[in-house]
Amino acid sequence: MATDPRRLLPNMDVLLGHPLLVDRTATFGRAPVLGAARRALDASRRAVMDGGPVPGLDDLAARVAGELDGRWAHRTRAVVNATGVVLHTNLGRAPLSEAARAAVAEAAGYATVEYDLAAGARGRRGAAAETLLREAAGAEAALAVNNAAGALLLALGGLARGREVLVSRGELIEIGGEFRLPQVMEAAGVVLREVGTTNRTHLRDYAGGFGQDTALVLAVHPSNYRVEGFTTRPALTELAALAHEHGLPLLHDVGSGLLAGELGAEPSVPDSLRAGADLVLFSGDKLVGGPQAGLVVGRAELVGRLARDPLARAVRADKLTLAALEATLAAHLAGRRDQLPVWRALLLTAADLRPRAAGLAAAVGPAASLRRGTSVAGGGSLPGEGLESFLVEVDTGHAGEAAVLARLRAGDPPVVARAERGRVVLDLRTVPPEQDELVARALVRALDPPGGPQAPPGTPPTRGPAR
Repeated sequence: MATDPRRLLPNMDVLLGHPLLVDRTATFGRAPVLGAARRALDASRRAVMDGGPVPGLDDLAARVAGELDGRWAHRTRAVVNATGVVLHTNLGRAPLSEAARAAVAEAAGYATVEYDLAAGARGRRGAAAETLLREAAGAEAALAVNNAAGALLLALGGLARGREVLVSRGELIEIGGEFRLPQVMEAAGVVLREVGTTNRTHLRDYAGGFGQDTALVLAVHPSNYRVEGFTTRPALTELAALAHEHGLPLLHDVGSGLLAGELGAEPSVPDSLRAGADLVLFSGDKLVGGPQAGLVVGRAELVGRLARDPLARAVRADKLTLAALEATLAAHLAGRRDQLPVWRALLLTAADLRPRAAGLAAAVGPAASLRRGTSVAGGGSLPGEGLESFLVEVDTGHAGEAAVLARLRAGDPPVVARAERGRVVLDLRTVPPEQDELVARALVRALDPPGGPQAPPGTPPTRGPAR
């Protein structure tokens, strides 16, 4: 009588005792490892009954470890951004300053998020951040919520729920993740009233759109694109005056949130307020250089209405966001914007970057060369405008750019670069200078991985610094 081939598979205790799974149990806990082991054994039993080979203990353990490692690989983890995209949405946009990171670490335990130490009683959430924000923007009042889309949803619903909002057709934008302004307006319970055309909207178009049900005029900065050529849009001062003639507020969504100075064609928050906008909305994790947040500044009466709206609790900011936002706004108010990583990166010149890029190219060797190129602000800031830079361009030879980019991403920490014209390209604008050597080592390893240049795709990455 033939032996059932399933009996040749290792039992669960033997499999769990394999060194690979002992290590994974210490990292993930027994239950996840046990579940993955059961799935591997069940799949092997089915395969064996269908005539497949009986896998050995090492093979089974590697399968289980691979499943667990693959699941853990999707966790949020630090990367080195060598793309030259300063506000890289997929990489978390603005990296926090040292002060903001320290504030987050301090607030991670018990913290005064809603507690007044002087009074020994409950305090108001976000009071300190809103005071700093009000001062930085030069506004009567301020409110911080969890993100910019939440701020827009709250503002529309709190001021115009069940009524009409006038918007230029050329400003009906789609933001990241295919969220479209008309859908946000629908979710807020307001009625969209389009005026004008895609490329030309006149003041008279707005004037003709007012009706008994109009509650609000919305102006939206088209952050991710520019319409050029035969275009017209009224000045914000004119639009504010028209809205006020009808006794209605003007809400201006400026997107990136430039708090001071000039940066390309980006609108500044104080300029919008001075032009007559009653409320200005913007992000905390773009040009503010802080955590993801939705920031609202403007008339105290309107901000107060939003703060009291039931939706305000649903979109409120958590304690870690508030702590990071306070530290970031404090840097703006102290005139220390250069301490914010986003602004350090944006203000670097090509002359600043050239010696660093030359050093990286020299460390990599003949495969690397230097050339002029362009970085971008990203995150919907400065659309169509580039930042002059020096790039390191790498000839990947037979390996190909896709394989080298994958090896860079598989490192510890992962390095994210880009490909152009069949070459791997690295832009040090978004790499802190202290990480230049780390990037050089990672690139050398990616060009000559363990096992040689012809190593199979499954070759595990080298961990730790090159020796």
